[in-house]
Amino acid sequence: MEATVPDERPSAEGPATFREVFAQREFRAVFTAGSLSWVGDYVAKAAVTLLVYQQTRSVALSAAAFAVSYLPWLLGGPLLAALAERHPYRRVMVACDVIRMVLMVLIALPGLPVPVVLMLLFATTLANPPSQAAKSALMARILTGDRLVVGLSLNGSVAQTAQVVGYLFGAAVASIDPTVALLFNAATFGLSALLLRFGVQNHAAMATAHRGHLLRETAEGFGIVFRTPVLRAIAVLVFSAMLFSIVPEGLAAAWANEDARSGMAAGTAQAVIMGASPVGFILGGLLVSRLCGPARRLALMRPLAVLAPLALVPALFDPPPLVVALLAALCGFAVAGMLPMANGLFVQALPDGFRARAFGVMATGVQVIQGVAVLVTGLLAERFPLPVVVGLWSAAGVLLMAVATLRWPSRQTVEEAVAAATAANVAQARAVGDVAVNGTTALTDPRATGGHRRHAVT
Repeated sequence: MEATVPDERPSAEGPATFREVFAQREFRAVFTAGSLSWVGDYVAKAAVTLLVYQQTRSVALSAAAFAVSYLPWLLGGPLLAALAERHPYRRVMVACDVIRMVLMVLIALPGLPVPVVLMLLFATTLANPPSQAAKSALMARILTGDRLVVGLSLNGSVAQTAQVVGYLFGAAVASIDPTVALLFNAATFGLSALLLRFGVQNHAAMATAHRGHLLRETAEGFGIVFRTPVLRAIAVLVFSAMLFSIVPEGLAAAWANEDARSGMAAGTAQAVIMGASPVGFILGGLLVSRLCGPARRLALMRPLAVLAPLALVPALFDPPPLVVALLAALCGFAVAGMLPMANGLFVQALPDGFRARAFGVMATGVQVIQGVAVLVTGLLAERFPLPVVVGLWSAAGVLLMAVATLRWPSRQTVEEAVAAATAANVAQARAVGDVAVNGTTALTDPRATGGHRRHAVT
């Protein structure tokens, strides 16, 4: 019996609209909850950083308070994400929001020693990998076909917007009273938990019979990403993009303070450079996903992948900060135009039972690669002129992306991977009794489909 899922494959038809995506009740709940928690997170980062600095007057401890949010991904992101595969996704997300709400309230208590604040903050961020992994897996249950690509693009754009808004709002409120900003973050987690609890169906995750040792399940997440040709190609493309797109943002402070030609204050120049990439990302994600159909987005994915590092190569000529910001914005635009299609293909070619774990692998890789890129370029800039470092680093990125795009799997290989994942999903559903076979096979349990009948597999 051959599995066919016509609408899951890129086609020449027009793109899904924002209205179609937001018509999905569960997506509205997940989108709103995510937006709230993202804004709250960035508000809290600004507040905790300032709170620690006010108490210690130590730049190092203040930086540690900011950096601690990345540690869970580096220390055990894939393992924590694998936990999300063992429980219904809504339950995981609600539990993580409640835990983070309570811990944020504790952090806001006056007079806590700085080591206790850092420990509580670290405990709070431990909930990020399973929560985000469950959300990633849930999105593929809520949206199908091109709606999924547009939904992912919307999520990416709102995350960048939340970063800008959260930092600005958080810095303003924290300068008056950091406790208020922390309590605001706790409130966003509480609202997010309520939206998810009452706005999302309790989609099942991994069947109990399929569970094994947690470490083995984590290793299986790595295995399916790097042993499957389509998933491996997407991972290489995404990781390569992260190697250079973060560099202008990561080196903005040094770049702004070293360049006195523009007449722009160093703080203003830094803010312009750091904000340019998110702005470009927002525009690229929204415009490419909305104006281009699935087939055109697929065709544009590889040229945009090469354009992203190419946009930063003119840094070799040591342009002023405003031009650097424009280059960073163009790079962000190209990356955002490429990522939703890559993410959509990744999700469609991935069996349901591996989605949260594979997300953990990808998210951890992104975090590590971004940190390494900023660290390495920063060290190089200690010995060589910063514009030369960024320009040559980006030129190497062009070569890397060219190789990655030339080795991109054929359309037939992509379609076969999507069909294989679909067949695996049906087999898993049969194993847990969610599929009724009556000539055609369809998922009929509203708990598994969010109340929407999935497309038949014949």
